[in-house]
Amino acid sequence: MKNTNNTGISGKLPGRELLSRLKTKYPFYIVFILVFLTVMAVSFFDIATSETVFSFALSGYQVDQIADRTIIAKKTLEPTELHPVAVQKGEEIIKKGFPITQERYDKLKKMAETPSYISTRALGNAFLFFVLLSALMFLLFSPFFLGREIKLKEVICLGIMFVIVYAAVVFGRKLPAFSDPFTLPFIIPATFFIMLAALLFEERLAMYFAILLFFAVLYGADFNTAPAVFVLCSGMSTARIVRKLDKRISLILASLVLSLLNAVLLFTLEIIYGSPLDDSFLNGLAVAFNGFMSGILTLGFLTPLELLLNTASVFRLMDLSDLNNPIMKRMLIAAPGTYNHSMLVATLAENACTCIGANGLLARVGAYYHDVGKLEQPEYFVENQREGNKHDDINPRLSVSVIRNHVKKGVERAHQMHLPQEVIDIIAQHHGNSLIAYFFNMAKQQDESVSEEEFSYSGSPPASKEAAVVMIADTVEAACRTLENPSVPRLEKFIRRLIMTKYETGQLDKAALTFNELDIIRDSFVNILAGYYHSRIEYPNQKDPDSDEKEESDAHEK
Repeated sequence: MKNTNNTGISGKLPGRELLSRLKTKYPFYIVFILVFLTVMAVSFFDIATSETVFSFALSGYQVDQIADRTIIAKKTLEPTELHPVAVQKGEEIIKKGFPITQERYDKLKKMAETPSYISTRALGNAFLFFVLLSALMFLLFSPFFLGREIKLKEVICLGIMFVIVYAAVVFGRKLPAFSDPFTLPFIIPATFFIMLAALLFEERLAMYFAILLFFAVLYGADFNTAPAVFVLCSGMSTARIVRKLDKRISLILASLVLSLLNAVLLFTLEIIYGSPLDDSFLNGLAVAFNGFMSGILTLGFLTPLELLLNTASVFRLMDLSDLNNPIMKRMLIAAPGTYNHSMLVATLAENACTCIGANGLLARVGAYYHDVGKLEQPEYFVENQREGNKHDDINPRLSVSVIRNHVKKGVERAHQMHLPQEVIDIIAQHHGNSLIAYFFNMAKQQDESVSEEEFSYSGSPPASKEAAVVMIADTVEAACRTLENPSVPRLEKFIRRLIMTKYETGQLDKAALTFNELDIIRDSFVNILAGYYHSRIEYPNQKDPDSDEKEESDAHEK
């Protein structure tokens, strides 16, 4: 039946959808408003301390100059010690076409340096500029460009960094030592913040942030393009340089590279803009020092910020991938089958993610911890069973409750360990809401009325490529253990069937994996498992232990 309510495909009213979005996104909007108001406050200070008369700079006027406009005082200003002249409301200060006398110029200066004469037009220009920049920000950080939903902690960090950079430009430009466009980059901490953004979050986010900082510096430097271009080029280079660092000590080398790069970049800009090269060597040393200190400060701030923000940075993931940590040692002893299973799943997932351009390190760490919930009752999982199956003696409903519970226990333990949310998501989603078919079929034989919901995992399907790959690797590794004669063609056919089952049951709907990527994942799994299950030559001195026991038994009987 045709819907005549005009409420859209979902049947929801547009107003309700907007209200629902505001309820879920309101923390983001609050952070945005606070950042915007702070930026406007800095702009207000900039305008209030600038020598402006409405929308005209005082520097555009001088004694004996022919005035190009008429300016009439809107307020009465009493004489002060700094400006002993008086200004009366309605007084004609200068008149178009007439020369400016010293007295008239003094009155202009008094008006320009009085807070009552803040340029409303300049303040309006700042408002419009940052509204347009906000629109660009919403575009760059949208799921379409970023490839995912931006997190609140990322918005907060980037907002604070943006305000600091803009304030540094505005305040620094007013100091004589940094008023020159080629000395202003000395005090702009853009390289430091972009390095932090790239390491704590991701390279793409840092790249987009560098674009926003370009416009912030451009406006803060009164549209002088030299420092803005320097920040953009240095920021883009920084994000690219640090994107593949996997050791904290490597930041020292990155700092040295950035030092040289900044010096060369500034020298190039001085040549392009035709600036005198008298101080180019000192300027180069200054920006080189800025680049070097950016790396050193990043090294110092990175660890506390990783723990405070609980991010899945490359260094944090490298620390978590250390198998000598207590939880992995306990798993090796208490659940050796689960431990070995996790190691192979990690190998499969990391290699597959690397092949499709996803985060292989995140997949490896997620695979290490994906079954950490089995530590509660390891003997109920087949890979740890040595003498019989405990599920043979209990009801299928109880069995499925134990099996399903390991996901919940794993998430709880992950929170206790303060694992990054990305790793916790892999633990929570590695079974999705799939059916536990073995116990469902067993229960079906006893009671035809049982439903699939009772025997399905209570999680949600994987929402990232890494979580989806870990899910597939988990299924493939466990299933291939039961495959007889695991030749390459049989492995390929078997794995294809397992992957398509996941697809057909809707477990991969949210992961944004293409069919081409699924083929690449399958081929990656086949290559590794073919080597793992390869056949070996039986040497003459190697005998089947069962045959030895049989020979000894026959000898005793004789």
